[in-house]
Amino acid sequence: MANGESRHDGSRANCLGGRREFFRQMGAGTLAAACFGGFLSNSGQAAESIPSDKTAPLPTISLVGKTITRLLVGSNPIQGASQPTLHVQRHMNEYYTVEHIADLFIHCEKVGINTFQGSYSDKVRDGLRLARERGSKIQWLCLAADTGDDAALENILALKPFAVVHHGGVTDRLFREGKPDKVHDFIKKIHDKGLAAGVSSHVPNNVRAVEEKDWGNDFFMTCFYNVVRTKEEMKRDFGGVAVDSLSYWAGDPDAMTAIIRQSRKPCLAFKILAAGRLCWSPDSVEQTFQYAFRNIKPTDAVIVGMYPRFEDEPQANAALTRKYGRTA
Repeated sequence: MANGESRHDGSRANCLGGRREFFRQMGAGTLAAACFGGFLSNSGQAAESIPSDKTAPLPTISLVGKTITRLLVGSNPIQGASQPTLHVQRHMNEYYTVEHIADLFIHCEKVGINTFQGSYSDKVRDGLRLARERGSKIQWLCLAADTGDDAALENILALKPFAVVHHGGVTDRLFREGKPDKVHDFIKKIHDKGLAAGVSSHVPNNVRAVEEKDWGNDFFMTCFYNVVRTKEEMKRDFGGVAVDSLSYWAGDPDAMTAIIRQSRKPCLAFKILAAGRLCWSPDSVEQTFQYAFRNIKPTDAVIVGMYPRFEDEPQANAALTRKYGRTA
């Protein structure tokens, strides 16, 4: 998708009852009201005027010279990229105004999350600018592909990301078309701009190939689920074809995490919650975070999209990262 990694963030719009119980168990505070404003009752306040939660710092890793928390907030809910239904996409787009995007970034910092991963869009641009005007220091990791439009890249650079990652859906399409060198060209272009460059993929073999080619990318973004299989590949591997191309198969996380552990480079794992499919109970959410951190390297992190319209997902996700993401 042009506006972001293909629906990768694991939004949890469909698991409200379980999440309420989860908040009670985690002691994360009063649940946000189920209204348009959600937890964002501090809308418009400067970051420094919002008191910080009295919680331990999140575990961190070093990525291209930056200290980033092992939990990054993703962008698919912000972009309205929800997989369950078109109606959920519309709700997300309605909710994530520029004001609410800025509020999200400030709140993520308040609960300890210091990095945002997402594609450029007018809405993201304006939300980042507004958050920064209010004092936010959240770091931005941009996902993009080479469209041949130099102005688009300049728009990204103007927002000062600390790194740019080649879009995973495009990576996998180029590999399928026999044009992987275009990914290498993108890495070189980003390095020429003085920024760190990453490569994203949903396919373990593509991650392995980039590593073996030693193209100089600084890190990877690695999807827990191979959601780019063709119908032919699904029929070959599973004996049938899923209703849609965005299929989630139980063995995929094991395949990708094996590659992650073998990689010499830091990896940022995404779609760990199968785009919300593993969010129907507090236990499944907790087990998924536990699995993720146990099966990636101590130098890796996870990216999770958040939709706090009803509940304080940033706080709950931060609590699970503190519980399972410690490296010492």
